[in-house]
Amino acid sequence: MSRHQFVNELESAADHIADASRADLQVLLRRAALLLRNVGGLSLDPRTDEVLNGLAAEMGKAKSHLVETIIGEWLVANAYLPVPHQLDEESAADGNT
Repeated sequence: MSRHQFVNELESAADHIADASRADLQVLLRRAALLLRNVGGLSLDPRTDEVLNGLAAEMGKAKSHLVETIIGEWLVANAYLPVPHQLDEESAADGNT
């Protein structure tokens, strides 16, 4: 479930709180606490967020680490950051030229 779907569920529960069971409210509050604990401060489009969540799970990484890696590599590829391990003239390199 995406963050935006969960927000809608919370708002709906708040609008109909008299109809919600104690157990349902407890589950919603625990999920809300987890989301708040894991907030990285970056608001993404729901589709982008879902793709990043899936990719992070597939790679076994935290979404924040994945986003940091993607942004860092983009900055290097577009010359906003220097290449981290650039070869100098004295470095030996194997392979064909």
